[in-house]
Amino acid sequence: MNRAETWLVNSPPRRWLQRVYEVPVLLRMGGRLLPCTRVLEIGCGSGYGSQLILERFGAATVDAVDLDPVMIGRAARRLARYGDRVRLAQGSATDLRTALDVDDDSYGAVFDFGIVHHIPDWREAITEVGRVLTPGGRFYFEEVTSHALARSTYRRLFDHPTDDRFSAEQFLDELVHHGLVVLGSLTRVQGDYLLGVAAKPVRTGGER
Repeated sequence: MNRAETWLVNSPPRRWLQRVYEVPVLLRMGGRLLPCTRVLEIGCGSGYGSQLILERFGAATVDAVDLDPVMIGRAARRLARYGDRVRLAQGSATDLRTALDVDDDSYGAVFDFGIVHHIPDWREAITEVGRVLTPGGRFYFEEVTSHALARSTYRRLFDHPTDDRFSAEQFLDELVHHGLVVLGSLTRVQGDYLLGVAAKPVRTGGER
């Protein structure tokens, strides 16, 4: 993420949009969490998303990972008031075993506030989301699609992977490919932005 996008995602307008529009949409699709829910946020940045997960979605605890040590430091200061309800780690969303030492079926919910489109191997990130979700757990996502990234404004101002970008349909198809069930989704601005919630099915008696 370059300097321009770092400024944008930490700006008051971006936080207002996240708080006033995106969070209510995701809550309508996926609901609040059970009080005991352990949550993961991938690409936590300065920690504002984790704060919303705790306060608006009702998570019991949040583990949050980000590649940038500067952002981890900012998140630590923002989230210090929550004490041991928050655990921060530097690392990649494509290798959560290394970053957080987590087993399969570890989280009741995973949140993605616009980070997967930054990951060159975004399919591996989705694989990890599916791996760490508990059966019945939910994946809340807000993403920027290839349609938006092809716009001249995005190309001039921001720095994103240029290969294997995903459309809204490709992102949703990848979730289904990994066994997740899309509970609801919507696109905005001619398919530029995707919001939705998917769930990992509960295993039946004969499944492993």
